[in-house]
Amino acid sequence: MNPQIFVRVSSFALLGLIVLSVVWEGWLAPLRPGGSWMILKAVPLLPAVFGILRGKRYTSQWVSMLSLLYFTEGVLRATDPGLMGVFAIIEAALATALFVSTTFHARYTAPSRQRRD
Repeated sequence: MNPQIFVRVSSFALLGLIVLSVVWEGWLAPLRPGGSWMILKAVPLLPAVFGILRGKRYTSQWVSMLSLLYFTEGVLRATDPGLMGVFAIIEAALATALFVSTTFHARYTAPSRQRRD
């Protein structure tokens, strides 16, 4: 299995979560009219961007755990009315993709799995 596939999926899911968080809580369906402080939920994802884009194993390990928080929020808010529920389902799907891809990336790039020539 090629770890680059997991890097691409992780990159897409991470950037998607960041964009979704900002657009969702900033303009399209904020908790309060005019935006809310929930836009800051994208901040914990920012330090991971360059590590995920470069395929760093350590970043994949800790981002896999961080993605569970976004999955939980998506599942809890999925029954909200209107656009909030739709965005929550998208968030849960992106968080799931991020979790699975980072977990497999970390697994397939483990030193114990490297070929010994």
